[in-house]
Amino acid sequence: MQIMLQLLLLAVGFVMLIKGADWFVDGASKMADHFGIPQLVIGLTIVAMGTSAPEAAVSINSAIKQNAGITIGNVVGSNIMNVLVILGLTAVVRAIGVKKSTVCYEIPFTVLITVILGLLGLTDNTVSRLDGVILWGLMLLYLLYLLHMARKGQDVVEDTPGMTEKDTPLRLTLSIIIGGALIVWGADVTVDAATELAHLFRMDDRLIGLTIVAFGTSLPELVTSVTAAIRGKADIAVGNIVGSNIFNILFVVGTAALITPVDYRAGFWVDTVVAVLSMVFLLLCVLPKKKLGRLGGAAMLAGYAAYFFYLIQ
Repeated sequence: MQIMLQLLLLAVGFVMLIKGADWFVDGASKMADHFGIPQLVIGLTIVAMGTSAPEAAVSINSAIKQNAGITIGNVVGSNIMNVLVILGLTAVVRAIGVKKSTVCYEIPFTVLITVILGLLGLTDNTVSRLDGVILWGLMLLYLLYLLHMARKGQDVVEDTPGMTEKDTPLRLTLSIIIGGALIVWGADVTVDAATELAHLFRMDDRLIGLTIVAFGTSLPELVTSVTAAIRGKADIAVGNIVGSNIFNILFVVGTAALITPVDYRAGFWVDTVVAVLSMVFLLLCVLPKKKLGRLGGAAMLAGYAAYFFYLIQ
């Protein structure tokens, strides 16, 4: 009975996180538009960071509660799942075209910052506040890169929502407040339920963070990418996933570390290596034809199955 209750709470927490992030981003984007802030700036900041809001809320909440297994596990697990499961499934549905900038710059940059995260964590088994500053510095560089690409006419950010007659300042303010409250509350519910499940199943919180919590916080990316593939618009999937992985490391871990130092257990090095290898494999798959085909997608799904089997051993 206790297990069913915690699973229900975990599901409720995920729904709160996803809907909260959706309402917060929608309200904040439209409010910024209402005050004349350029769409480019909105896309590069509110919308881009908003897609990482579930991971950020869960990881920061976990760090405050000294639950490093979920803090790092959620981010690294989400990044692995984003590539091997979400892109794998999307490619199996429909082959995905990849932009040249994604192949030449963004995927290699993701590999680099994942290695940096591992090295920062292994140095003293902690992602310290200084490490958080380093990660945030790299994120600001990435934002400058996005700004440069956008000015060149490259489609590197998601479309921002348009205003309608119903979008009054009061309604948008309520959307921001309710969305923000749902994110914070949902993170609290999710972390507590995940921690309790780890205790009930006598599982390591690292495993919970890498699998269940990572899957829940990656649901928005999963739904968006697979739906886009079904509608024949899969080409946005790789860029969105790679961008999400970059924000997960630089924004989520960086912010959590600035608030409180985060423990980086030795076991996470293996997961970080898997995250690096998954990006390298993605790069190898898309290099020849700038496209991720069904065979590559199937291989990614097989790779995640092997990784999951390793985790549960």
